[in-house]
Amino acid sequence: MLEMRPDCEKCGADLPAELPGAFICSFECTFCTECADDLDERCPNCGGELMDRPTRAKPLQAKYPPSTERKFKG
Repeated sequence: MLEMRPDCEKCGADLPAELPGAFICSFECTFCTECADDLDERCPNCGGELMDRPTRAKPLQAKYPPSTERKFKG
């Protein structure tokens, strides 16, 4: 199951699990649309392709909560 990280690793933008606009690589490094575009859709951590992250419906978040651990280092 995807971790659904809550923020962009590059700029810190909030990325709610139920909304589109997040991109992930195969290691689940997570970036907002703008940062993914700036990175030419390549993960700066592993070099992998950044793909659209699927959303997780609000009703499912109680049973399968998204991560609350923020990765932005500022």
